[in-house]
Amino acid sequence: MAVLVLVRHGESQWNLENRFTGWVDVPLSERGVEEAEAAGRKIKKEGLKFDTAFTSVLQRAQRTLDIILEGIGQKNIPIEKDQALNERHYGDLQGLNKAETAQKFGAEQVKIWRRSYDVAPPGGESLKDTAARTLPYFESKIMPDLKKGRNVIVAAHGNSLRSIVMDLEKLTKEQVLELNLATGVPIVYEFDKGLKVISKKELK
Repeated sequence: MAVLVLVRHGESQWNLENRFTGWVDVPLSERGVEEAEAAGRKIKKEGLKFDTAFTSVLQRAQRTLDIILEGIGQKNIPIEKDQALNERHYGDLQGLNKAETAQKFGAEQVKIWRRSYDVAPPGGESLKDTAARTLPYFESKIMPDLKKGRNVIVAAHGNSLRSIVMDLEKLTKEQVLELNLATGVPIVYEFDKGLKVISKKELK
């Protein structure tokens, strides 16, 4: 029985400052490091061991993964890094404070960019665009490991992971818009041999 653990990175410095981050390579905040350490303790308590790990090319996800693997004594497993798992690209909004952005573009327009499925901010990606690069990678690189019965951990970002959860749980476009993944909270999926999800648990 294969296990997949999805973890959104710990709080980043720009999460703390309420800024649109996207592909900007921002480090974890102090709280983010603590969240990653706590995630490692929760995973260790579950007795989970991994065969492979996947993460994005951004340091906040990589550092979260490193802290978790160190915490569970598994620093030597293979790790693959790919920008297919990067956060949604926020285009012209990247680096802007969310309150300032609402003043600049109007709160209603910003809400549409943030919460719609297929409307992209200027120069950026929609959730649909993010899924279009994340899901083919998930299916070609991560699913084959699960098919072999391997346990996999993925440390990535709110929107790349939302697109994976949408696929695994067969959520509609409307349902995924209500899905929020907390920073540093591992989500554990167990699969049967046919790769059907048989259980899901959040390690809060």
